[in-house]
Amino acid sequence: QVQLVESGGGLVQAGGSLRLSCAASGRTFSRSAMAWFRQAPGKERKFVANINWSGNTTIYADAAKGRFTISRDNAKNMVYLQMNNLKPEDTAVYSCTGSGSWGQGTQVTVSS
Repeated sequence: QVQLVESGGGLVQAGGSLRLSCAASGRTFSRSAMAWFRQAPGKERKFVANINWSGNTTIYADAAKGRFTISRDNAKNMVYLQMNNLKPEDTAVYSCTGSGSWGQGTQVTVSS
């Protein structure tokens, strides 16, 4: 089983950028697809982006296309989410998931 710990969230103004990181432990990480989800206050959790085990295939939600980039470094057991041109509607708790596990999430707040 993989254990996941996110970091990199914070408060940023609209138009700014943040890079989220997800540190994974466990031997199955490099063979697992990984994904980022987010949950805004009072709303259901929604898919943001997915990356396959090798990193050469990515999928994005429409809201993330053109602004967010998911990547991974299997040598470091890390997954990243680079978020540019952030909008107030991106405010949410962002969680990474993979191999049946979820992290605790990191808060992203975008002020207008």
